[in-house]
Amino acid sequence: MAQATTAIKNKPAWVELSTSDPEAARTFYARLFGWRIEVSDDPQYGGYALAKIGDQDAAGIGRIQSPEAPTAWSIYIGSDDVDALATKIQAAGGRVIAAPFDVGDQGRMAVFQDPCGAFISGWQATAMRGFSTDGPNAFSWAELNARGVEKAIPFYETVFGWSHRTTEMGGDAPPYTEFQVDGESIAGAMEMNPMVPAQVPSYWMAYFEVGDVDAAFRRALDAGAREMVPPGDFPGGRFAIVSDPQGAAFGLLQTTGR
Repeated sequence: MAQATTAIKNKPAWVELSTSDPEAARTFYARLFGWRIEVSDDPQYGGYALAKIGDQDAAGIGRIQSPEAPTAWSIYIGSDDVDALATKIQAAGGRVIAAPFDVGDQGRMAVFQDPCGAFISGWQATAMRGFSTDGPNAFSWAELNARGVEKAIPFYETVFGWSHRTTEMGGDAPPYTEFQVDGESIAGAMEMNPMVPAQVPSYWMAYFEVGDVDAAFRRALDAGAREMVPPGDFPGGRFAIVSDPQGAAFGLLQTTGR
């Protein structure tokens, strides 16, 4: 999941789909992104699949852990000590949802919830291979949609050492915050649109880079996805948001530079 722990520390380190129908999801994403899917035959991983671009890992696809859990994409942030991170999360006002545990010989992980209610995971890598974040069909951006983003910004700065810059978007659009590590923008955050139903909690969304947002959007709908936000321009390029046939929301991104 990482070339080296230091390369992914405090940055997105992995992206993973937990789904009610892994077989259907594998077919959908292979068709949409051209991913090559490898399903583990090791029983300890429960049919977990790696999506690949060439010889690089691009994402994981696994079954939801309980029938009540939603089908959703999860963002993992790299850490060199996920146990210490769990302590820091709690001290900063977050919650530990799944205490740190080993994932075979691949690494160690934990699941957290920030003060706004959004879930985020931590990953301490050992054996997992490289995580591709370059080029078409790879993970490209993580974005927090928060109810009370002013609470989230200091939380993430405290636990991951992120800095931030906030840009006024104009009109009725909320300001947009970019989280940074050593001057590099690695994730975004904004206040959730008040039109979103109250029962929708704060959440992190994964975006995948594509060469042509409009073509990828049509391809996703043809494969059974549902439109959430149609293709549109933003200062850094073009994007769209869809949900897959099992209900997991994700973004399509065509960047011209951040």
